[in-house]
Amino acid sequence: MTAIAPRPGAPTRPPRPVPARPASPHGVSARGASARRGIAPRLLALLLLTAALLGTALSGAASAHSALTGSDPADGAVVATAPQRVTLTFSEQVALGDDSIRVLEPSGKRADSGELRDLCSGSVVKYGVDLRDGLPDGTYTVAWQAVSADSHPISGAFSFSIGKPSATKVVLPKEEPGGGLVGRLYDIGRYVSYAGFTVLVGGCAFVLVCWPRGASVRPVQRLVAYGWVTFTAATLALLMLRGPYTGSGELGDAFDLGVLQGVLDTKTGAALTSRLLLAGASALFVAVLFGPYARREGPGDRRDLVYGLAVGGTIVAAGIAGTWALSEHASTGVQTALAMPLDVVHLLAVAVWLGGLAALVVALYREPSIERDAVERYSRLAFGAVAVLAVTGLYQSWRQVGTWTALTGTAYGRLLLVKLGLVAVLLGVGWISRRWTRQLAETVRVPSDEQRPGEAPEATDGPGPEGTDGEGADPTATADPVRAAQLARQRAAVAVARKRRVRDADPARAGLRRSVLAETAVVVVVLAVTTALTATEPARTQEQTDRMRAATATAVPDRPVDVSLPFDTGGPGGTGTVRLNLDPGRSGGNTLRVAVDGADGKPRDVAELKVSFTLDAQEIGPLPVPLERDAAGRWTARSAQLPMPGDWRLRVTVRTSDIDQTTIDKNVKIG
Repeated sequence: MTAIAPRPGAPTRPPRPVPARPASPHGVSARGASARRGIAPRLLALLLLTAALLGTALSGAASAHSALTGSDPADGAVVATAPQRVTLTFSEQVALGDDSIRVLEPSGKRADSGELRDLCSGSVVKYGVDLRDGLPDGTYTVAWQAVSADSHPISGAFSFSIGKPSATKVVLPKEEPGGGLVGRLYDIGRYVSYAGFTVLVGGCAFVLVCWPRGASVRPVQRLVAYGWVTFTAATLALLMLRGPYTGSGELGDAFDLGVLQGVLDTKTGAALTSRLLLAGASALFVAVLFGPYARREGPGDRRDLVYGLAVGGTIVAAGIAGTWALSEHASTGVQTALAMPLDVVHLLAVAVWLGGLAALVVALYREPSIERDAVERYSRLAFGAVAVLAVTGLYQSWRQVGTWTALTGTAYGRLLLVKLGLVAVLLGVGWISRRWTRQLAETVRVPSDEQRPGEAPEATDGPGPEGTDGEGADPTATADPVRAAQLARQRAAVAVARKRRVRDADPARAGLRRSVLAETAVVVVVLAVTTALTATEPARTQEQTDRMRAATATAVPDRPVDVSLPFDTGGPGGTGTVRLNLDPGRSGGNTLRVAVDGADGKPRDVAELKVSFTLDAQEIGPLPVPLERDAAGRWTARSAQLPMPGDWRLRVTVRTSDIDQTTIDKNVKIG
C-alpha cells in the first residue's frame, strides 16, 4: 500500500481525533486483536464440540460387532445332570481371557474352573470352561465378556438350570463394557483422532501439492500444527482409556500401569502404540515442511526436498491409516486381504479431500492473496480423491452390507444411507465451489488506498502527529501514554481495514469462501457419521447373526404342544390316530401324554409304541421317551427332558401286530 503525502505548500491540519476504544492488554484494539486470531482454532473448537455431542449420542447406541449365536447348555435350558463344561459360540473371532467366562452357582459362588478352553474348529468360533464336580441342583448364571475382532467390547449373560429352576442371589453389573463415562470419552477420542489425522494429512498435502507458498503462511502452519497435536493427544488418550473401555469401566484404571501393560499385549494396543510412533515421525515431516522447505523460495531450490517429502509423507500417512485398517472393520469379515489395503487408500483419500478443504478455508480467510492456480490444483486433487472414494467406498459398502434388505433394515445400512446423502450434498456444494474457482481473478487487485468515510487515517511516511515518525515510529515513544495507545489502535485498525479490502477485492473469492465454508460444515457432520459407523455392527454381520439365532430360536408361545398324527400300519385294523400332549412345551422337564385311537375314534391298545425327540440343528438325539401305560390306549411319560429350545423332530413308531409297523415324523418347536 502506498502512503498518502501532503501536497507541497498545502496547509497542515491537525489530525482528526479518533474516538478512543478500550485498549487491549497488548495496546491494540479488541477488534484488531480479534481479527488477528485465526480461523484454525475455531475449526478445531467446532470439531471438539461435534465430538462431545457424538460421544453422548453413541454412549448407549454402540452395537457389538461380534455376537453370541449359541451356547451349551442353552439359555433357559433345564438339564437333568450337571454338564461337564459350558460352551459359547460366536459369529466371528473374539478375544477372551481366563476370567472372560464365569459360571455362578445360585449362591453366587464360582462353579467353573477358571481356565478358558479354545474349542474353535474351522469357521466355528467356540470357547468354553469346565465345571467343578458335585454341583448342586438349581439355576446357574453364565456371565461372559470379550473383545470382538474389530476392537469393540461385548458382553452378556444367560442362565440354565440343573434338575429344576431355583432362586439365585447372583447380581450382574448394570454397566456394559464400552458404556458410561469411559465409553463416551473413548467415542470422543475416536472422533477427534480421525479429525486430527484428516487435518494433518490433508493440510500437508495441500501445501506440498497445491500451494508450496503456503508452507510459509502462518495460519496454515497453525492449522497443521493443531491437527498434529489433536491427533497425537487423542491417540494417547485412547491408549490410556482402552483398558477400562474393554474391562472395568472405571476411569481410574486409565492410570493403572498393570492395566496399560495388558492393553499393550492386544492387537488394538499394538495399533495405538504404532500410531503414536508414527505421530512422532509425522512431527519430523511437519518440521521439515515448515522449516527448510518453507525457507527455500525458488522452485529449483525446493525440488530436491519435494521428492523426499512426498515419499516420506506418503509412507507415514499410509502407516497411520494402516493402524485403523488392521484393528477395525477391514480386518474382519470377508476378503480381508483386499479390504485392508483398500481401507488404507480410502482413509488417505478422505484426508486429502477433507483436510485439504480445511486448509483451503483457512487460506481463503486468512491469506486471501492465494493464487488461482493453487485453488485449481486443489480442485483437481479433490476430484481425484472423490473418484478414489467412489470406488473404494462402493466396495466397502458391498462388503459390510451385502444385501439390499440390510441396507434399509439394519442400523449400519441406515447410517450408510445418511452418509451417502451427506456426501451427495458435499459434492453439490463442491460443484458450486468449482464454478466460483473458474471465475477467480488471476491476482487480487487491491482497491484504492484513498481513505473512505469513517475509516481511520492511515500512517504516512512523513512526520506523524505530535512528533511521531509515521509507520516506523514507536507509539510508546510519546510522553502521553493515552495518545500512544490511541495511535497503536489506529494503526491496527488501518491494517485490519486493508486486509479486509484485499480479501473482498475479488467477488468470486468471496463466493468461493462461502461455498468452501459450507463444505467444511458438512464435512464435520460426515466425520461424525463415519465415526458412528465404526461403532455400529456391520449389516452383513448382523444379518448373519440373526439367521444363526433364528436357527435355534423358537417362535412358540409359552403353552403346551399338542400334536395329532394319523397312522396306517398296513395290516388289518392298522389305521388310527396318535395324539400327543407335551406340557409345558418348553426346554427342560416336560410331561408327555399319548393317546392312541382306532379308526372308530375309541381308545385302542397297540403291540408297541415308541416316542423320541431329535434336534438335528445341534446334532442332539434321538432322545427316547420312556412311556408308562395308564389305561387302554393311554400312556404317560412324566420326565421327558428336552435340554434346549429349537425345532425338534418328533418320531412316533406304532406297531399293531408282529409284522405291521409304521413310523411317523413331525417337527415341533420347543420354547
